Amino acid sequence: MSFITFDRFKSLSINFICFILLISSPVLRGEDSHRDSLVQMLPSMKEDTARVNLLLEIADLYETNHQDSSLYYLEKARDLSVARNYKKGLFRYYQQKGIVLLTMGSYAESIRDLDSANALVREMGDSLLLVNILVNKGIVYQYMGKYDLQLKNFLDALKIVEDQPDKKKLATIYHNLGTAYYNLKQYGKCIESCNLALKAYREFGGPIYLNRVLSTLGQGYEELNMNDSALYYYRQAIRESGKINDTYAEASIYGYMSLLYGKQGDYSSMIGVSEKMLTLARELQSSQLMANSLYNLAGACFYNGREEDAKKYIDEAMVIAEKDGLSEELRNIYLLLSYIAIKENDYNTSFLARKKSDSIQMVTLNNEVIRTTAELQEKYESEKSQNRIKLQEARIQRKNSENRLLILGIFMLLLPGYLFYRNFRQKQKIQAQRIQELETEKQLMATESVLKGEEKERTRLAKDLHDGLSGMLSGLKYSFMTMKENLIMTAENQQAFEKNLDSLDSTIKELRRIAHNMMPETLIRFGLDAALRDFCAEISQSGALRISYHSSGMKDLQTDQTVNITIYRIIQELVSNTLKHSHANTAIVQLIYAENRLTITMEDDGKGFDTTILDSGTPGMGWANIRNRIEFLKASLDIRAVAGEGTSVQIEVRV
Repeated sequence: MSFITFDRFKSLSINFICFILLISSPVLRGEDSHRDSLVQMLPSMKEDTARVNLLLEIADLYETNHQDSSLYYLEKARDLSVARNYKKGLFRYYQQKGIVLLTMGSYAESIRDLDSANALVREMGDSLLLVNILVNKGIVYQYMGKYDLQLKNFLDALKIVEDQPDKKKLATIYHNLGTAYYNLKQYGKCIESCNLALKAYREFGGPIYLNRVLSTLGQGYEELNMNDSALYYYRQAIRESGKINDTYAEASIYGYMSLLYGKQGDYSSMIGVSEKMLTLARELQSSQLMANSLYNLAGACFYNGREEDAKKYIDEAMVIAEKDGLSEELRNIYLLLSYIAIKENDYNTSFLARKKSDSIQMVTLNNEVIRTTAELQEKYESEKSQNRIKLQEARIQRKNSENRLLILGIFMLLLPGYLFYRNFRQKQKIQAQRIQELETEKQLMATESVLKGEEKERTRLAKDLHDGLSGMLSGLKYSFMTMKENLIMTAENQQAFEKNLDSLDSTIKELRRIAHNMMPETLIRFGLDAALRDFCAEISQSGALRISYHSSGMKDLQTDQTVNITIYRIIQELVSNTLKHSHANTAIVQLIYAENRLTITMEDDGKGFDTTILDSGTPGMGWANIRNRIEFLKASLDIRAVAGEGTSVQIEVRV
């Protein structure tokens, strides 16, 4: 009866160690108070590269524990980097997003963003930044199980830094190479790379992660059956872990030692290190470490003839593994439980435990078969490793021939019905999509007609008011002025006459202001940018609200008059809402045109409001007009408002 080892536990620990190297720094990162202070700085920052760097720093502090928040700030940094053509900011966006996606388990998406960062950094010509990207990609490939690509990226990084004075970075890359060689079962090269990492670490004098290099060395020697050397490096790694309070690494290394003692049959020593591992695992509240340490203790007690203790530890391990869904640990636990039950002559429990262990193993095997098949298909499409593919396919076919025949038979029976159903559903989907497109097109045409009619009517009314009624009133004023010269009036009548003339003059000015608002002459003659600049200046001069207007790239904007008028009306309505409801003192209106995209931003320092009101069905005529115009432009709308902190509205239009 042989003792069961935890190869998967070792592999996961190596992955975790590499992941720590990817995201950690020598100091404690992401303190809440520091992060909150940076967030509070954002409202006062200008829309420049300094703001980009602040957004990226905040995203970095959210990286490992609040990935959604990290992605939010990263997207803000990307938009501003694009607007400012800030390549380094865009590079850091792709790099940090690749790491966040790794923490979320989205490996393919992580590689995609790291490739984008790679293209940017090559364009920038910064070799040291390129090293970071290559190392990050190598670690992601390790999580994907693509160890050959992991090794390639680490070797490419090594070519760049091996002649550089940065020994810390060199040590990290040598250690990463050691893990890649370990995964590829090239244990001699693993040991050689880790020794080079040790040398580089000692040259720059830093203790950081030295424990992990020593641990990987121990694993390499263990795989070569050089157990004394393995134990030597494990003990050194534990001492170094204690110096830097790296509790997770210390617990993992005790796990390696436990397994090694088990292989040697030294179960007393195995119990000692397993108990230490369990103590640290409970401190860390790590379910996987606790389950493995309890399993190791149970196995050691079993082989020492302490069946009761073994049963107690195995029961506790089973509760933890079942609660957290640790399938591989459960398989080993049930297998050991079957051995314990046999020794106690409890054959029914032994049979059931062995059956559960085999069932978990079968599920794991099937998952592995599926994963292997997918990998082989990918390699087949890229015309690589043809012989290995054929060998794997033959092996899978031998193991699953009966299942494949059964599945094939069912598939052949269901295929005609499925194809008919899919064709029917596809036609339905196309028809529904076409109806939806026609409906949308109809609505857009109706909206366009309403807007054009509205603006046409505004233009007519403005012309009638300005050229007609305003002219008549001006003529009437002139007549009164002429009459005044020919009349002899008392002082009291003179004063009343002058007052009426002033009222008439105010009426003419108000009439012209109304006509101008209905259809600004500046918009027709000089374009959108000039009209909005005049509009904001006029509001500021009135004293009702201080508005700052900024624009970029508007000289390149080429749109028809209907679009210009629609955008002008949207901003006019937003400013009107701010004047009526926000109690703001200052506001900003900003238009940026770049890459066929016009970004409109309006922010105020008012009292804010509850944005759910806009979705309640009764948002008010002003917002209804804004939404209708935005739908006409096929634009996107983003509204952010916080009570007491103001309102921010961002609109993006493809033109």
